[in-house]
Amino acid sequence: MSALQTFLHQPKSAPFAHMQKISATLLIIDDDDVVRASLAAYLEDSGFSVLQAGNGQQGLQVFEQQQPDLVICDLRMPQMGGLELIRQISEREPQLPVIVVSGAGVMSDAVEALRLGAADYLIKPLEDLAVLEHSVRRALDRSHLVQENQRYREKLETANRELEASLHLLQEDQTAGRQVQMNMLPESPWTLGEFAFEHQIIPSLYLSGDFADYFRVDERRIAFYLADVSGHGASSAFVTVLLKFMTTRLLFEFKRSKQREFKPSQVLSHINRGLINCKLGKHVTMVGGVIDEETGLLTYAVGGHLPLPVLYTPGQARYLEGRGLPVGLFDEATYQDLVIELPEQFSLTLMSDGILDLLPGDTLKDKEAGLPDIVKTAGGSLDGLRQRFGLATLGEMPDDIALLVLSRNLQ
Repeated sequence: MSALQTFLHQPKSAPFAHMQKISATLLIIDDDDVVRASLAAYLEDSGFSVLQAGNGQQGLQVFEQQQPDLVICDLRMPQMGGLELIRQISEREPQLPVIVVSGAGVMSDAVEALRLGAADYLIKPLEDLAVLEHSVRRALDRSHLVQENQRYREKLETANRELEASLHLLQEDQTAGRQVQMNMLPESPWTLGEFAFEHQIIPSLYLSGDFADYFRVDERRIAFYLADVSGHGASSAFVTVLLKFMTTRLLFEFKRSKQREFKPSQVLSHINRGLINCKLGKHVTMVGGVIDEETGLLTYAVGGHLPLPVLYTPGQARYLEGRGLPVGLFDEATYQDLVIELPEQFSLTLMSDGILDLLPGDTLKDKEAGLPDIVKTAGGSLDGLRQRFGLATLGEMPDDIALLVLSRNLQ
């Protein structure tokens, strides 16, 4: 049997029988009709769809019209040689695999074909056509992998662009939310008659779930509160907006109805009902109080808040008494008004429980036990507490921190 006959008439070879079958369209370009037909018959028998062209120019036309998955071509062909064909195919479809099957056997041609992007270079006559099938399947596998990677990169780039757009929108929303939250906070420091108010809020995230407020109720009374909303971030910050709305609305209704009482317990009860009715899944711990400037009495109520307010007078500091359920959890919750006479010289410090993360001690009880002494050594002032707690240099915190200090005749 001649070499050409050996090339054209071969059974399937066992070593490649196990390879996964790939459904693909192949384009064979060869000016030898017999070789071309034999290659086509073998590859069709292997499960491929095969197109044929007798020269480079015709092959390029078929390629443009049919868009095959792989091209098999000779190098020495009339009208357009194989190297030029590879060059033009690579310009149109850089990722399309091209396998050269040529009898030229010139090393420079093989190098140039591979440089132009050919996936493989096989020399005629092939001793085993299964080698061609293996080369085809390997090139298609590689091509499919490249295409999958390309699709993955495109999806990833799209997802990144969408993520960047979402993050930009989120940043805009958070910036707007932070601006709203800052605008809701009262002036600090704020002096009204003999009393001075200051606050500081340090969010663990961009927005805070802690909030503080103080305002005049009428010509002789001043109200204040500190609230710590459950959770962190935007959802908790939204509740602080709701708190501001509810207290402002309650104050408006109080003034319009000309009621004589503005009790902290009633304010907490009102907020409790409002949060439950809103069904936001959020609750709040609060301390609120009303100062009567004429009598010097402080009436206050506690809604599940820890730590309790710390009353400082020169030389000593102690917790105020009080207890009560968190606000926004229980329909049946009630709150108690407690009354104390304010000293001539004092400060009252209200803090959210985030401050406890800055205290030494293994247990909550240990941390709370040392807090009055810290307020005492800080002189009962917000500046002193800032220094004692190192608030100016805090890193990332697990919880929001809020402080509200009201004082009288304290230098």
